[in-house]
Amino acid sequence: MAQPDSKKIFFENLSGAGKAIAVLTSGGDAQGMNAAVRAVVRMGLYVGAKVYFIHEGYQGMVDGGENIEEATWESVSSMLQVGGTVIGSARCKEFRTHEGRLKAAHNLVQHGITNLCVIGGDGSLTGANLFREEWSGLLTELVEQGLIEADAVQKYSALHIVGMVGSIDNDFCGTDMTIGTDSALHRIIEVVDAIMTTAQSHQRTFVLEVMGRHCGYLALVSALACGADWVLIPEMPPEDGWEEKMCQKLSANRAVMKRLNIIIVAEGAIDRNNKPITTEYVKNLVVKCLGFDTRVTILGHVQRGGTPSAFDRILASRMGVEAVLALLETTANTPACVVSLCGNQSVRLPLMECVQMTQEVQRAMDGKRFEEAVRLRGRSFENNLRTYKLLAHRKPESELPISNFNVAVLNVGAPAAGMNAAVRSAVRVGISEGHKMFAVSDGFEGFYKGQIKEIKWADVGGWTGQGGSLLGTKRTLPAKHVEKIAEQMRKHNINALLIVGGFETCDRIKQSASGTKRRVFIIETMGGYCGYLASVGGLAAGADAAYIYEEPFDIRDLQANVEHLTEKMKTSIQRGLVLRNENCNENYTTDFIYQLYSEEGKGVFDSRKNVLGHMQQGGAPSPFDRNFGTKISAKAMQWVTKKLVETFRHGRVFANTEDSCCLLGMRRRALVFQPVVQLKDETDFVHRIPKEQWWLKLRPLMKILAKYKTSYDVSDSGQLEHVVRNRPKESDASVAM
Repeated sequence: MAQPDSKKIFFENLSGAGKAIAVLTSGGDAQGMNAAVRAVVRMGLYVGAKVYFIHEGYQGMVDGGENIEEATWESVSSMLQVGGTVIGSARCKEFRTHEGRLKAAHNLVQHGITNLCVIGGDGSLTGANLFREEWSGLLTELVEQGLIEADAVQKYSALHIVGMVGSIDNDFCGTDMTIGTDSALHRIIEVVDAIMTTAQSHQRTFVLEVMGRHCGYLALVSALACGADWVLIPEMPPEDGWEEKMCQKLSANRAVMKRLNIIIVAEGAIDRNNKPITTEYVKNLVVKCLGFDTRVTILGHVQRGGTPSAFDRILASRMGVEAVLALLETTANTPACVVSLCGNQSVRLPLMECVQMTQEVQRAMDGKRFEEAVRLRGRSFENNLRTYKLLAHRKPESELPISNFNVAVLNVGAPAAGMNAAVRSAVRVGISEGHKMFAVSDGFEGFYKGQIKEIKWADVGGWTGQGGSLLGTKRTLPAKHVEKIAEQMRKHNINALLIVGGFETCDRIKQSASGTKRRVFIIETMGGYCGYLASVGGLAAGADAAYIYEEPFDIRDLQANVEHLTEKMKTSIQRGLVLRNENCNENYTTDFIYQLYSEEGKGVFDSRKNVLGHMQQGGAPSPFDRNFGTKISAKAMQWVTKKLVETFRHGRVFANTEDSCCLLGMRRRALVFQPVVQLKDETDFVHRIPKEQWWLKLRPLMKILAKYKTSYDVSDSGQLEHVVRNRPKESDASVAM
């Protein structure tokens, strides 16, 4: 690995020496909690602090004894990929009482703990804040009762709290995503995809209940990700008479040869009078009105189960590291904060401001102020709801505008999961805007050959969950065939193009390794010259090293990595994982690195290698890819419509300014349309990568969590922000699912 950049800030400036940090999980379990615990422990140890587990949540803090256990580096090994919470979680009525909190304070003081990382929902975090506010008074009581010495009041004068939200419902205001939400979506989509095959076979209607007693996020995003016919959520109950409208929609879909219907119901779904809408009620309604063969599936706790997704592992790891940084920087006057995700950045927000806003959502729903409830959920939630309505509810042709514009959609470059979701979104939004939509098969090659045909609303039904590219894609570049492409554009009177494309599985291996002592796996990932997959995959899988083109390395770095692994094998952690981006170095090939590790590790560990290859491009798209492809494509098509209207004069489109050809992508916290000509200065065209890569700032986290001495640029760590003043803009939040 490359040597640390001397410009970056070393952790000696943020020493944890003399401090004790405790971490607990509270409330319902969520996939990714273990990754957060692991990150807190290893980051705390890295900066020189003592770190403790508190088993069984607040109950363990009240009971004390063996429930408070000092953590070691090795004690969180092999924890990253495990679902649930290995340190346990429990509801604790006693902690809600003053006497219970007094016991908890006594137990913490006995271990010298004055820094607390709490991973849980808003109730758990509210309890932590109350504990913090009462702390000095609790210590005074303990002195009066003779349970602690008088000088302990001064020595342990302040309790510092940092929260991380672990909740599969994504029901906490102030963060785009909570730990566990993405994994829960994976479970839901796996079930929906499986159900669709049997539903199509028998022309059935399925009514699915997903979790979300007070929040409809899982139901809404699942509906977007699978193209559900109808969704019912608590924040936005259906208008009166919805039963008839829903049945009309289901009937209309069957009329266009759709063999299945999917209705998704949040467990907390209500009507406009706050009366619950149950799955059984929906089923009986469909059977009575339409006579369709209808089944109910209640997913239940399967949504909490299974291994955490890569997204949740990375999110939780980043939050855990940020939580420790926040504790190191806190003072007696610093309010309790919660570590949140905004766009692709970790930020710190005042805990109680977020809790109060979360509680306001429920008050708005109780008061039947549903539009306000949706707004309070945040712009991401609003945008999801708006996009779903736009794509799911087809207007009669008589109600559609007529734009007289023709828009073509094509895929270029390598196939990528989510392409089909993007095409579906573009086609349906385009039709809703009144455009005539065309599909181009096989990229630019199909374009110049005339493989172009009109595509209708129903033609893209069921595309969301399909992998690969249903339109077909080739790496053929347009430069050699510009005249033929222009001829086809004139022939079909195409006014605008929407191009979806690019410049043209470590888990099971880790599980195998964890069952085998003293073995190192060398894995080659794809990515061309871009090391994103290797780096972020390494962070998600707990890799020991990840070699990439953007961070040059030499034989000394390889030697240092081998020595690091050799030392590691002498501890109780006797397995290793090394990732190599396919084009990281033309001489240090995967075979070379494998042979080097095999030779240098003789007598200490043995090595295995695996080239993942094109399996990385295969399979169904994840919920994130489906959702992101859908929303980014809808946004792109709306931009296309705006530009067509702006440039239409005298019966023709005159689009010759540089902003008429833009790339839509995520930059920091926003979705940005950037003229392609401006990208020249920011792009390394030889290696087909940007000159600056935001994710490179994540690489030190992987090294730190693998016990390398390195540096970390804390200048971008999230400083305390106020929720209301710094609410994400629509373009910011639309990045999140």
